Amino acid sequence: MNWDRIQGNWKQVTGQAREQWGKLTDDDFDVVAGRRDQLAGKIQARYGVGKEDAEKQIGEWERTATDSWFDKR
Repeated sequence: MNWDRIQGNWKQVTGQAREQWGKLTDDDFDVVAGRRDQLAGKIQARYGVGKEDAEKQIGEWERTATDSWFDKR
């Protein structure tokens, strides 16, 4: 999946992100607003992991993205 597509449809994919990172709050997801670097920072802060681990988690999550995550209009 292309991160640009995730970023452009952030409101639609926050449910999947919440399932992946349950410690992040709604406010965290609002601040992130689809920006990958912001998401990595929030993961680092809430889970106490390093930047590389946060980026790895995001990459793995991104690879699981499917068309079913997005509304069909």
